[in-house]
Amino acid sequence: MATERRTDIGPPHYERFLPPIIKANYGKWKFHEVLRPGVMVHVGESGDKLFTVRAGSPRLLGTKRIRKFAELADKYCGGFLRFTSRHNCEFLLTDQANVEPLIADLAELGHPVGGIGAAISSIVHTQGWVHCHSAATDASGVVKCVMDDLHEYFDGSTKIPGKLRIALACCLNMCGAVHCSDIAILGVHRRPPKIQHDSIKKLCEIPNVIASCPTAAIRPAEVDGNSSVEIDEELCMFCANCFSVCPALPMADALNDGISIWVGGKVSNARSEPMFSKLAIPFIENNPPRWPEVTSAVRKIVEVWVDGARKYERMGEFIERIGWPKFFELTGIEFEKQHIDDYKYAGLSFKRSAQLRH
Repeated sequence: MATERRTDIGPPHYERFLPPIIKANYGKWKFHEVLRPGVMVHVGESGDKLFTVRAGSPRLLGTKRIRKFAELADKYCGGFLRFTSRHNCEFLLTDQANVEPLIADLAELGHPVGGIGAAISSIVHTQGWVHCHSAATDASGVVKCVMDDLHEYFDGSTKIPGKLRIALACCLNMCGAVHCSDIAILGVHRRPPKIQHDSIKKLCEIPNVIASCPTAAIRPAEVDGNSSVEIDEELCMFCANCFSVCPALPMADALNDGISIWVGGKVSNARSEPMFSKLAIPFIENNPPRWPEVTSAVRKIVEVWVDGARKYERMGEFIERIGWPKFFELTGIEFEKQHIDDYKYAGLSFKRSAQLRH
């Protein structure tokens, strides 16, 4: 029994969950191609074919919908499916005859098929108002509205030059990785935490609150004879770390919280180096439940790219080719003071030439 004792309690090895066809052809795929929007085939050196059907899915799913997906996987795929990092559900088939019936069943459930190759994939996003304590905007609601509007670019109804990846993070901590997306929707706070001086000593450990601030903006203070804190607003970067350890420092502000739009990021090394997203629109007010201003702004940026980009050209590559002044002109975005990179430690990203492309 001693020899069988397991000391590693980490995750099981991924090979245990691979479909038989993937395990048999692992590292031996010859090529893959997109057969139609949302459907592709991998062909192995052995001649085996694996068909993938990608269905759009929301990030938040109930158990009933997950069971429906499982039923479809049992019916058409031998029980195998997977969820992608962008919340799509991919069904893995070995029989091409099952592709069209599966797509029909998915359509009946209300799940479009698409997002592979030259298309907009589902939007990766964070928690938003559903769960996150530091959210400056919603996540699921905004994503639903934006993808409802851009649906034609997901299912192939409208052709686009190449990949377009959209992401949403509900605050600047960016657990949605919006710093490297073609279009990034980022929730922003514009005011520091409100200090509840009457409650802070009862609810919080003041030394921990001070230590939680990454920019040293919080200092001890005495207010009306009681121990409290003060905040240097010039140093605050609205990260809500302090609120994480102290509920007497709430960040939410219905008037000053909202959304910013960033563009031009990518992770891919194809054709050019990876890029960080750059600011396009500094602030749009939260306007639930349908966020019309955000939706129209994103659509305008997408349409400018679709009309002007070359084949396979990503958003950032398109903007670098035509120049940022031209991009602002085509999209109708006003240039504002927030677009000037004046962060004192950002020397490498400063524009160090007087020459500007028009």
